[in-house]
Amino acid sequence: MNKQALVGVDLGGTNVRAGKISGQKITAHSARPITAQGSQDQVLQEVCQTIAAVFDHRVAAIGIGVPSLVDVEKGIVYTVGNIPSWREVPLKEHLQNTFNVPVYVNNDANCFALGEFRFGAGRGFRNLVGMILGTGLGVGIIMDDELRCGRNCGAGEIGKIPFREHNVEYYSSGQFFRHQFGMDGKVLYERAREGNSQALEMFNAFGENLGDAVMIALYAYDPEIIVLGGSVSQAWPFFEKAMRRKLASFAYPHVLAGTVIQPARTPDISLLGAAALCPSVDM
Repeated sequence: MNKQALVGVDLGGTNVRAGKISGQKITAHSARPITAQGSQDQVLQEVCQTIAAVFDHRVAAIGIGVPSLVDVEKGIVYTVGNIPSWREVPLKEHLQNTFNVPVYVNNDANCFALGEFRFGAGRGFRNLVGMILGTGLGVGIIMDDELRCGRNCGAGEIGKIPFREHNVEYYSSGQFFRHQFGMDGKVLYERAREGNSQALEMFNAFGENLGDAVMIALYAYDPEIIVLGGSVSQAWPFFEKAMRRKLASFAYPHVLAGTVIQPARTPDISLLGAAALCPSVDM
């Protein structure tokens, strides 16, 4: 039987999404909330139900991105963000036993970067950094046309670098708005769209901080393009100028001038990137 489809899965701290991909197009989509405080088995069941909603006999393999460290070879995920019960989960084994197809597991930021490289803004570039600005700061790296994962699938975890009184992601993700202003980033985004001066100032401060995170990525990985994804990236018009002002202090102006920095624009890029983990079908 000819199998010509893949399933890409994006597991977050509050929901899980799955898409069946054929010919670089998502032909079926499923999403649902997860019980983040539930047991390991309960969350596994919710993931499987989401996949089952798009799975059929044409699916050759499943790729899944998870916000955690991953043993890529064994498909074991460790200490998944916002899901306390997922401390050490043999995700690959469980999904392969359930769906009887090969399964490939990786970090969610790596899937985002791979998706942008293969299908989004990164096409035509050899060196890319993908930065997910959401509940935390996730970073994926494409270097010389290859996804770089590191020994524990933790390459690119610049959000955990100590910075000021906390770490980089404290200041350069949605955490910044909660910790510094006691407000949700989505609420501030709507207020900024309405022209609220206080919200605009908050995004200005965020842009300054993000400039520091982007400079770290520039110094560490020397990419040709940096793509910003995640929920906070939707506020790009409100923090871009402040970010670029901060970047003016970068030590190598000619390098900065030749680096593309932009928000993600391809829908469901993380699902496409997760599917691209699978070598079974030519996408």
